[in-house]
Amino acid sequence: MRLHEFQAKRLLVEYGLPIPRGVVALTPDEAEAIARDLGAQRIAVKAQIHAGERLQAGGVRIVHGPSMARAAAADLIGQRLVTAQTDEGGETVRRVYVEEGVTAERSLHLALLIDPASGGLVAVGSAGGGEGVEERARRGELKQEKVALSVSGPADRTEVAAFLQKIGLDGPSNEAGVDLVEGLRRAFVELDASLIEINPLAVLPSGELKALDVKMQVDDNALFRHPDLASLRDEDDANRIKLSAHRDQLNFVQLDGDIGLVSNGAGLGLATLDMVKAAGGRPANFMDVRTTARSLDIAHGFILLLDNPSIKTLLINVHGGGMQSCDTIAEGLGIALRRSGRKVPIVVRLAGQNAELGRYRLKSFGCSVIEAPDMGAAAERAVAVAAGRA
Repeated sequence: MRLHEFQAKRLLVEYGLPIPRGVVALTPDEAEAIARDLGAQRIAVKAQIHAGERLQAGGVRIVHGPSMARAAAADLIGQRLVTAQTDEGGETVRRVYVEEGVTAERSLHLALLIDPASGGLVAVGSAGGGEGVEERARRGELKQEKVALSVSGPADRTEVAAFLQKIGLDGPSNEAGVDLVEGLRRAFVELDASLIEINPLAVLPSGELKALDVKMQVDDNALFRHPDLASLRDEDDANRIKLSAHRDQLNFVQLDGDIGLVSNGAGLGLATLDMVKAAGGRPANFMDVRTTARSLDIAHGFILLLDNPSIKTLLINVHGGGMQSCDTIAEGLGIALRRSGRKVPIVVRLAGQNAELGRYRLKSFGCSVIEAPDMGAAAERAVAVAAGRA
């Protein structure tokens, strides 16, 4: 789950994150009043969307005075902002963060994340923060440093200090940076985060540190431990279909094709997607039925697909095993077809636990399906049906 900048800052300030003063505004009038209360000469008015690269897209405005803050907020709120990290349609700006402007002597980049190579927690940083840091790093323009962090206790301060020295923090700033990294480490572990990124981390002429922008992601699978964090989910901005599927024990990604895919297991789902592409088809989605899903959960997933007018056929590729069996998925399909009322050709490949019972359940629900003996045949038949060749 991604958090807005103002939400992340509000959480992380409790862990020692140094931030400029700022308040979120829902209207231009609120933005003007906040700017007046801040009393700063320079004010940053920042669109709150779940994407970076806002500055280049005009989503961050540096203004002088309350009236200019009001005008900037009026220009942003209600508009769709397209950045390098959104899709072509962009994201609607529903609120802005009004923050006192900071004059930085230097800008750094600092992030805590899970290292894909080691599976451990690491801090990554570079001496050049700001827009396009990932692209500059790919081009070799920025040298990124890294240090491993413990999840079971405080980080080694000497190692963290050496890491920060490499990205340009020395003297009192280095000591403050060590404290900052330790605070972020605790937040990462205690809040079940998957990413905390500060970019830019400003170094003021006095040596003081200020986090000017923060990205934070929390592991969806751990939200049951954090009801307070779950309440921060911005459902207006979230992908409604994906969110609905998540609630029904499904992992779902919307694509732009015409063949609806259903599998149990992420690996099987990805293999099915690849086989459809190899056969010349266009998948409409990725859907992985979790082992915890019940027949009603699965029915809701099928209804999501049947409600998509772009889908011309469904391909169900299931290998029963563990906690999820073929008959449960067959029952979910039967329930969905009775509730939806929409009919599309359905290609089915069932194998493993309760495969025969699954076929029986399909017949008992009156489901008309095209059976396939294996994955390859199932993919080819689905593509042919969607193309009108079968």
